[in-house]
Amino acid sequence: MRPHPNETNHDDASAGPEEVSRSQRRREALDVLRLAQTVSEMSDAQLKSIPLSDDLLDEVRRTRAVRQHIARKRQNQYLAKQMRKLDDAALEAIRAALEYDRDLARRETAALHQVETWRERLMADGDDALGELLAAFPRADRQHLRQLARQARSERAASKPPHAYRELFRSLRELFGAPSDEAASD
Repeated sequence: MRPHPNETNHDDASAGPEEVSRSQRRREALDVLRLAQTVSEMSDAQLKSIPLSDDLLDEVRRTRAVRQHIARKRQNQYLAKQMRKLDDAALEAIRAALEYDRDLARRETAALHQVETWRERLMADGDDALGELLAAFPRADRQHLRQLARQARSERAASKPPHAYRELFRSLRELFGAPSDEAASD
């Protein structure tokens, strides 16, 4: 029986170790597509930390400008196609920058959670929690923190706007040296 003209005769001995299966190439292409989608959803400030060429930055901006769903999907695929032309080292540098940003965001979030936990402890436990905080941070202003905690408790009890609650957060954030994030103070 003659082989079909489109079929090729594959021998296992002729397949070199550098040949990548079609499935593996597809997985890699989908990985770059997810990377392109992630990059296209980033703000300009976030993009500054990503090592992209000027051409790719322009392409990312064009992708972000597209608003219709299907057209955006098509533009993301085109961006991924352009990114697949990069060498592996460039793609790894982009992935490493994204991972660093994620780790930085996790650390900042953890620091803000610590500040929020202390704020709640100061409001709930009062002077006992304040004593523990002052043991850890002797440079803290005892009187100011105590006053803010009391005002925050009274605001909460009276259902007033949380002005002292927010100010207590700001004071603790400065004390801990945590990153500034006004959204977390609400």
